[in-house]
This record gives sequence, structure tokens and C-alpha cells, in this order.
Amino acid sequence: MKRLPVSVAIGALAALACAGFVATPANAATSAAPTPTIVAPAPLPLHFSAPYVDVTAVDSLSAAAHDSGAKYLTLAFLQTEAPGSCDLYWAGNVAAPVSADTFGAEINAIRAAGGDVIPSFGGYAADTTNTEIADSCTDVHKIALAYEKVITTYKVQRLDFDIEVDSIGNAAGVDRRNQAIRELQGWALKNRVPLTISYTLPSTPQGLGATGVALLQSAAKYHAYIAAVNIMTFDYWDGLTHDMVADAKTAAAGLVQQMRQTISPYTPSALLWFKVGIIQMVGIDDFGPEETFTADQAAPFVAWAKSKHVNSISFWALERDNGGCPGVKGSWNCSGVVQQPWAFTRAFAGFNGWWI
Repeated sequence: MKRLPVSVAIGALAALACAGFVATPANAATSAAPTPTIVAPAPLPLHFSAPYVDVTAVDSLSAAAHDSGAKYLTLAFLQTEAPGSCDLYWAGNVAAPVSADTFGAEINAIRAAGGDVIPSFGGYAADTTNTEIADSCTDVHKIALAYEKVITTYKVQRLDFDIEVDSIGNAAGVDRRNQAIRELQGWALKNRVPLTISYTLPSTPQGLGATGVALLQSAAKYHAYIAAVNIMTFDYWDGLTHDMVADAKTAAAGLVQQMRQTISPYTPSALLWFKVGIIQMVGIDDFGPEETFTADQAAPFVAWAKSKHVNSISFWALERDNGGCPGVKGSWNCSGVVQQPWAFTRAFAGFNGWWI
């Protein structure tokens, strides 16, 4: 999934730096502010909606959560600043390290309102520039330590890995990532740290492509336990006109069978649906009007997802959930369809819960 265009993001970061912000637009701490003590979250429910938000695209994560009604957010993205590095930064920006000073106060505010955040690694920009950490860093232990630092710094209970484009085809990086996840899970078990792992992967209307299946085969090989696989049911780029809800349904059904063949060979199909995550792109996706997920489709999609007991639903991206640019495809800050502000977020919020 794509972040804010680099030129726009750099301009936003520079403007906020001049205004006294020390890292990214969503960082509430100034140079004079004390380092916040990050509070622990309440457990994530069995089923939840966690829209992605580009951390360079909003002025405040907590304000965006409050205004939209999104209880849970997936924060995009963590990556290295350059190929060869083993250090993580938000959006690859060295001024935004993994630190309580970066987003700590924002995360506290979200948790005080009963929500939580899920850090996501990778994304389109990292996955095409060799700055996804498992592509960038060749030391499995250092990768695992970088993941561990994210957990101990922000007290998060779930990590998401958005692996696509070049990264999903990088077999060495895929193996390193899964080995590092397995090492991380050993550390979490030893230290009684609650942790779940999800992968976010590109999809066809029939399920994962060959590289996605190979990634799950690698996870099985290295005994990395994957709690959920989130399929991106958009950007098919096949030149066809799609019903984005119907295709999400067939993609999810295909994924269930692919998980049985790879990471969960002995799990009954009914329970495999609990490992399914589905990510839409609200409005017109990057391909164009042939791939449009409308606001009217959101409620039926959520109802279907509840009926199948999937683990999570999400969308790209929170900052796009408005009708400010009707007819525009793939915009970073609006959906391209006529809609009320936060229409998708509020429809998806009905998915949150402990229901069985």
C-alpha cells in the first residue's frame, strides 16, 4: 500500500519541524516536552477493524481516531532509512525513530479512549526501494531485535507485515523475515509478552498469487506462527471491471484453502476463517473506476465479514475517508467517490467486538 507522495511528505515534515515538532506530523511531543511513559493497552477483541493510516499524512493520530471514530489504527509504515541498514524508522525518516518521543503521547491518547495501534512494517515504498527491513538487513538476529524494540517501546500486542511488489518476490528476504518472526516469538514466549503476527499480502479475486503462497510456505518451514493473513482485495490491475465485495468473498475463500495448504494444514475450515483479514481500498483504487468500493457497499461487506467470523477488516486509508475528490483514482487524501466524511470508518466500526 502506498504512503503520501514523498515530495508532499517531506514538505509536511519540514513545516512541522519549523513549528517545533521533532519527528512526524502525528508526533505530539515538542523538543521541550518530557518523554511520555507509554501505557499498556487493553487486549484486542476477537474481531476488529483497524484502518491503515499513513503517519506522514495526518497532523495527529489521536485526533484522527477521535474524529473518525476508529478505535483501532494500523500505523503505516516502519522501514529502514536506506538499503543495508538494520534500524527502523517511521516512513524511513531518521527524525522519527522507534522511540516514546515519536507517537508515544498519541498512542497513550488512543489507549485512554479504549483503543490501540498496530505497527505495520514495509508497504509499497519500502517494498520497492529495498528498505523493508528484512530486505535491507541480512542479519536475522538484528531484524528480530528491531521488532523486539518496537514491542518494548510501544507495548504493542500485534505486528503487521505489509509485503508486496519486490519484497514478496525476494526469497532471501522472505526467509529472513520468517526466521526473525520465529526468533521474536520465542523471546515473547520466554518473557510472557502477548504477541500476534499478521501478514498483509496482495491478492487476486481467487486468493493469493504464487509469491504469496511461497511466503506462507516459508513461514511454515521456519515455524513462524501467523495469526492472520490480510489480503488486499484491490489493485488487481487485470483490466476488468470488478465488484469489490464479490471479489473479496472469493479471494477470502481462496485464502482459506491456501492457508490449509501452508501454515494451518490441520485446522478445520470453519476455524481458518478466524485467521482471515480483508483490506479494501475505499473509493476508487489505484487502477481506476473499474475497481471502486463505494460507501453503499461498506455495510453489506461488514455484515458478510461478520457472518464468516473473519479476524479483522481494514482499509487503505483513514486519511482517504472523505468525498473531497469525486472521480479521482488513487488519491492519497480522498476516496474519489461521493460520500459523507468518515462513512467507511463508521461502517467498519460495527465489526469490533468479542462476538463468537
